[in-house]
Amino acid sequence: MSEDKKPEEKVEQTASSEETKPEGSAELTAEEKAAERAAARAARLAAKAAAAEQAGEPAPATAPPAEASAAGDDEKAAKAQAAAEARAARASARGAKTDAAEPAAPKEPSPNQPLLDRLVAILKESAGEEAVVDSFINERDAHRPYVVIHSSRWQEAAVTLRDHEELRCDYLRNLSGVDQETHLEVAYHLLSLTHKREYCVKVKTDRDQPSIPSVSPVWPTANWNEREVFDLLGIDFPGHPNLVRIMMPDDWVGHPLRKDYEPLDPEV
Repeated sequence: MSEDKKPEEKVEQTASSEETKPEGSAELTAEEKAAERAAARAARLAAKAAAAEQAGEPAPATAPPAEASAAGDDEKAAKAQAAAEARAARASARGAKTDAAEPAAPKEPSPNQPLLDRLVAILKESAGEEAVVDSFINERDAHRPYVVIHSSRWQEAAVTLRDHEELRCDYLRNLSGVDQETHLEVAYHLLSLTHKREYCVKVKTDRDQPSIPSVSPVWPTANWNEREVFDLLGIDFPGHPNLVRIMMPDDWVGHPLRKDYEPLDPEV
């Protein structure tokens, strides 16, 4: 009976010893693994030194780990400094090339600059020197000539644009109002069917009491467009035959396209 019990006791002892083994002891910690690797390297170096000594060769010099790490850091710092110096040299070379380069050639005038110059001259001659506030070529708009006309001279300038032999702007393609926050303005896109040319005229007005003379008698297509600008931006057009709202109800409060517009009912 005693012999039969011995194996069982042995198994029980083994199991109990495994249960009492601390958790995590089966796996080495990072520090222990690093120590093992360092010990392995030291053992290999020692073996190499012993083999060299037996062969009568001088043992290879080994630097302490701290000195090797410091040497590696110095090497990295030297490489980084060299790279920085190389970048600085390239930037300096680029700067020297830019300074040595010839200055950029002056910008060529727009092909429509003669048209703009002649337009300005005609308008000043017929509507007065103060009629043209500004003029420029809009390169993004197919080099279209643009002029800004003072609102007090707009009716005379409009008649000149339509009737002058060199202009003949007989078709008003589009009329639109714009809220520029500092002021309101109306843009008139004119087309000469006779000369196959296009111009744009802008007329600015005050925000508090916006008013621009109507050009409906000059270009009948301005009729409904002026009503729309009046309805949505609140610009008055003196001389219009029937300036009433065209989109919003007659009792609507405010002008929806103005940037300071606040609806009475936010849900509408």
